[in-house]
Amino acid sequence: MADFQGIIVIHKEKGFTSHDVVAKLRGICRQKKIGHTGTLDPQATGVLPVCLGSATRACEMLTDRTKEYVAELLLGQITDTQDTTGTVLEEREVTVDEAQVREVIGSFVGGYDQIPPMYSARKVNGKKLYELARAGKEVERQARHVDLPAIEILEIRLPVVKFRVECSKGTYIRSLCADIGGKLGCGGTMQSLVRTRVGEFRLADALTLAQLQELRDTDRLEEALLPTDRIFADFHAVHVEEKWRKLIDNGNAFYPGQTMEQTTYPAGEWVRVYREDDSFVGIYAYDGAKEWYKPVKIFPSNTESRK
Repeated sequence: MADFQGIIVIHKEKGFTSHDVVAKLRGICRQKKIGHTGTLDPQATGVLPVCLGSATRACEMLTDRTKEYVAELLLGQITDTQDTTGTVLEEREVTVDEAQVREVIGSFVGGYDQIPPMYSARKVNGKKLYELARAGKEVERQARHVDLPAIEILEIRLPVVKFRVECSKGTYIRSLCADIGGKLGCGGTMQSLVRTRVGEFRLADALTLAQLQELRDTDRLEEALLPTDRIFADFHAVHVEEKWRKLIDNGNAFYPGQTMEQTTYPAGEWVRVYREDDSFVGIYAYDGAKEWYKPVKIFPSNTESRK
């Protein structure tokens, strides 16, 4: 059994669930300890970072990262799933013009309170919404605020609008499409979706399962593996001096004076912690009350060097 540690950025293809990708990757890598970093609808394609070995401890951290999508909105159609795979509930004439489309889409920039779709994995009273929807039940869902820092219209060919959106965790692009259509008065549904970025991981760096299989067959699978600390590239780096190495090897806190940088960061701020030999230890946060760095998440078996 293999023991890969790190991240592989998958280009998920249409028709696969996120769980399908993990199952297939376990076969390719011959390794059980693999986890994905947030679901991507079967009809959607694009970036799906997958964590292997001790890097699976970072899955929830990657789920929280900002994501970017390119979506196609089909105006004039309303479906039960908010995308074109669902049952058409209503069709309406599209009488809006390009200027109105731009104005309404622009009104969503910044964010809004979004009601999750019935066909989603979100739970209400312990039940997944899509399970209730498949049973013909609809329940009240609480709106949640989602952040949309940027929306860029790429093309308008009415009734189709193609746009790029940057969004926070928990945003449903299907619901965004439906809400845009609703505000325009003609309804709308998502026609296609590509996830182009998760955190710093971009589509240009992603590999298909077939490409990974080819790398495995030629004993080059490690070429696809990224070190765990790449997830945290935007955090400051702190190196603990060699004489204090036992502290961090045992997952203990340490003081700023025990680091090579001799630097104190603001209380609560996360930092990447390394041994003096540049091997990654984990994520720590500065505790202002005790004036030391305390562990947030340790990656015990990952001794890969920073890249």
